[in-house]
Amino acid sequence: QVNLVESGGASVQAGRSLRLSCTVSGYDLNSKCMAWFRQVSGKGREGIAMIDTWDGTTDYNESVKGRFAIAPEYAQNTMYLQMNSLKEEDTAMYYCALQNERCFYPPVPGNFAVWGQGTQVIVSS
Repeated sequence: QVNLVESGGASVQAGRSLRLSCTVSGYDLNSKCMAWFRQVSGKGREGIAMIDTWDGTTDYNESVKGRFAIAPEYAQNTMYLQMNSLKEEDTAMYYCALQNERCFYPPVPGNFAVWGQGTQVIVSS
């Protein structure tokens, strides 16, 4: 059974940084498509960062490009999302997702079969 467990969400002030973790069990990170999505209450899930671990190709939503970075740590079987220069509009529930095939661009929720439970990020001014 494959499980994804996110952690690292917190309440921070704008301009600060956070690192989210997604620990994977049941699969290794090699040859996977992995992504981070976020969701605000009343809206659909938005893909913000994705990595194809076949070749390391990454993709970012324009709203986070240059501020966020997705990075797998293969030895720990964990995927990270480094979030810098946080803004109030980054406030959301953040989810990691995994698909056992190459990535399709842009990331959409329907392409991912395995999801974590989410971790909350709150950014205040």
